[in-house]
Amino acid sequence: MELQAQEGRLIAAAGVGRVLVATAVPVERDAVGEVLGGLSPGSDEGVLGVAGRDSAAHGGSRVDVIVVGVGPGLAGASTASALTAAALEGSPYGLVVSAGIGGGFAPEAPVGSLVVADEIVAADLGAETEDGFLSVTELGFGTVRHQPPGDLVRLVAEAAGARAGAVLTVSTVTGTAARAAALRERHPTALAEAMEGFGVAEAAVAHGVPVLEVRAISNPVGPRDRAAWRVGDALAALTQGFGKLVPVLESWNRHDG
Repeated sequence: MELQAQEGRLIAAAGVGRVLVATAVPVERDAVGEVLGGLSPGSDEGVLGVAGRDSAAHGGSRVDVIVVGVGPGLAGASTASALTAAALEGSPYGLVVSAGIGGGFAPEAPVGSLVVADEIVAADLGAETEDGFLSVTELGFGTVRHQPPGDLVRLVAEAAGARAGAVLTVSTVTGTAARAAALRERHPTALAEAMEGFGVAEAAVAHGVPVLEVRAISNPVGPRDRAAWRVGDALAALTQGFGKLVPVLESWNRHDG
């Protein structure tokens, strides 16, 4: 792919170029890897690849899928390490995608559906007060939300049949109806919750790289009922969704939006 210099960075002249997909655990990586033609399910390798050891080539793009760990802290650190290594090698990423399964807010995001984030929100980063929860933004200490490129969100949602809305990042998964209601009250556009998106987004933003989050819904957000979880269905939806959105990621140009 032809590259050109702009403002001290290498950018893709056509398409996004190299894409980093960050998943929390190996089964999510394997679900994405089925589309990319990567490692067999259950592999202990950290990075999927068929074109060379570390990557899968699709059209003019290169897609790397890594396991970044559970929770925003580890996910952010792992993503930052991957982005730094790529930059030092002279082959920086043009897009980061946080991908995996998550809980969905009913009825808008039912089990088995796909959600793409138009906002990535750290939902429990802040302080509890007598008057309720205050985010770190309200406390004056930073940001609790990142916005993926709007044109990319629309294209991915259309291609994959996904709903667009806020995806919340939590350090403690919701397990009660009361907490689910409180989150929806604070974040009325929320469609899903997961544990890594905001950490991945923080790393991407620090490197000046656009970020996207895609979640397949495995369970309703609310009372913890393992018997109601449909992890297999969600992983299948993740695979199917990525099969439809990879061409969008290949052709998207961040300077067109």
